[in-house]
Amino acid sequence: MTALLGLSRVIDSINERLGKVAAWAIVVAILVSAINAIIRRIFGVSSNAWLELQWYLFGAVFMLCAAWTLKANEHIRIDIISSRLSKRGRDGVDVFGHLFFLFPFVALLLWLSVPYFLNSYRSGEVSSNAGGLLIWPAKGLILLGFISMFFQWLSELIKRVAIMQGKLVDEEASGHSVEAEAERLIAEIGTINTPGTGGTPPATA
Repeated sequence: MTALLGLSRVIDSINERLGKVAAWAIVVAILVSAINAIIRRIFGVSSNAWLELQWYLFGAVFMLCAAWTLKANEHIRIDIISSRLSKRGRDGVDVFGHLFFLFPFVALLLWLSVPYFLNSYRSGEVSSNAGGLLIWPAKGLILLGFISMFFQWLSELIKRVAIMQGKLVDEEASGHSVEAEAERLIAEIGTINTPGTGGTPPATA
């Protein structure tokens, strides 16, 4: 398990760095969009290449940040049932979900993405739009995104099993529960409305 946890840390580090770099594509996409709009407005000229570049950049953010989002436990979760379970029960639900839902999904998309990218790369596929960009780099982003997601799936499974075995502390144990967030907000409101705590005193007649 020690070696597996070491592998998990390496995967986490790589996907986090990859996600942070890919996130900057949002800024680049905004700049491209703004420049394209200004040129079109002033000179009446537009370019399919610029438009497609925006799509590629947004696609890069979506695909390459997905694994980082999973690592940070920021994907949307509806814990109607698991929130009522014990800590070990929630861990068991997570392991079940990773094995029987996330893994089949990622494995299927990986299996489909490999020939999808290779066929495009071998043919030198280009956009059908006039002046458009090459298509295969965008399809390569899809493949790379699911490869990183597969390794992050493996990392999350390793960590969850280690937590159940008591060999790893769950740092996200209470960080994302609805109850914990509600209690935090209530405590903050109480501090603000309580006289003598530095908050705003109640209004007087």
